Amino acid sequence: MLKVAVCTLLVLSITAIDIKASVWTSHDQKMFAQIKQSGWGNFILNFGELHLSTGGILAELNTEIAKLIDELDEELAEVHHQYARRTDVHNREVARLEQEIQDKEREVFNAHDFYDNVLIPQRDRFAAQLEQLQENIAQNRKTLNEATVQRANDHADFEAKVAEHNEAISAIDESLGLLSQLSAPSLVQIQKVQKNLTKIQQTLKRHSTFQTFIKTLIEIAVEANFADQGALKEILVAFNNLRVQLVDSLNTITADEAEAQKDFEARVIQLNQEHAEFQRAVVVKTAEIEANANKIEQTLDLIDELHADLDTLNGQLQAENDDYAFATDVYNATVAEYNKELNAAHQALDLLNQPRFTDYVKSQLKGAF
Repeated sequence: MLKVAVCTLLVLSITAIDIKASVWTSHDQKMFAQIKQSGWGNFILNFGELHLSTGGILAELNTEIAKLIDELDEELAEVHHQYARRTDVHNREVARLEQEIQDKEREVFNAHDFYDNVLIPQRDRFAAQLEQLQENIAQNRKTLNEATVQRANDHADFEAKVAEHNEAISAIDESLGLLSQLSAPSLVQIQKVQKNLTKIQQTLKRHSTFQTFIKTLIEIAVEANFADQGALKEILVAFNNLRVQLVDSLNTITADEAEAQKDFEARVIQLNQEHAEFQRAVVVKTAEIEANANKIEQTLDLIDELHADLDTLNGQLQAENDDYAFATDVYNATVAEYNKELNAAHQALDLLNQPRFTDYVKSQLKGAF
C-alpha cells in the first residue's frame, strides 16, 4: 500500500491542491500552507484528496495514513537505535584510546625519567670514574718514575760513600804501614814518614765523612816525636780503632743499601700491580661507558617511537571524536527532519478528518463537472 501511495505522491506532486478561500478560514489556510511545506504532509493531503475524490471511505484513509505514520515512527526508532549503537561503539573506542594514550604517556614519562635520572647521571659518573682512573694511572707512573730516580740517586750516594770509606780505609792502611816502619827510626826515616803522611793528608777528599778524623790523626802523626815509642803506639791504636769504625760503617751502609734495594723492588712490584689493576678497571669502565652510550641511543629512539605512537593514538582519538561529532550532527538533523515530518503528518491527518476537508473535496468534484 505504501508503494502505491508513494507512486500516487509522485503524480499528485504535479497537481497540487488549490485552496479556495471560500472553503478555508485564514487559520486553515495558514496551517494548510505549513503542512504543504512537508513532504509527508503534502503527500498525505494529496493522498487524502485522491482517496476521497474516488469514493474512498474516510476510515480506510485513516488506517492507511496511520500505517504510514507508524512506518515513520519505526524509521525514527531505527535512527535512534543506530545512533545508540554508534554512541556505544564511540564510548568504547574513546575509552580504549584514552586508556592506550594514558598507558603510552606513562611509558613516555618512564622513558624520559630513565633517560634523565638514570642514564645521564650514570654517563657522567662513568666519565668521572674513567677520568679518575686515568689520573690514578698517571700518578702511579709518576710515583714509579720518582721512586726509580730516587733509588738511582740513593744508590749513587751509596757508591760514593763506599768509595769514601774504601779511600779512608786505604789511607789508614797506608798510614799504618808507614808508621809501622818507625820502630827504631833514623832521622832520614822520620823525614820520609812525615813526607808520606803529609802526602796522604793532601790527597784526601774534603767532603768525606771520616776524612776530618783521619786528617787530625795524620796531623798529630806528622807533628809527633816518632822517637817516643809510647806516642807512636797511641797513634797506631787510634788509627786501628778508626779503621774498625770505618769497616763497621761500610758494613752498615751496605746492609742499608741492600734493604733499600729490596724495598724499592717490592715498591716497583706493588706499583706495577696497581697499574695493571687500573688498566683492567679502565677496560671495564670503557665497556660500561660504551654500553651506557648504546642504552642512551636506544632510549632516545624509544622515546621518539613512543611520541610517534602517542601522536598516532591522539590522531585516532581526534578522528573518532570528529567522526562521532559528524554522526551526531547527522543524527540530530535526521531526527529533527523526522519529527518535522511526523508533526506535519499528524496535522495533515487531523486536517483530513475535519468536515471542511471533505466539503473541499466535494466542491472540487462539482467544479470539475
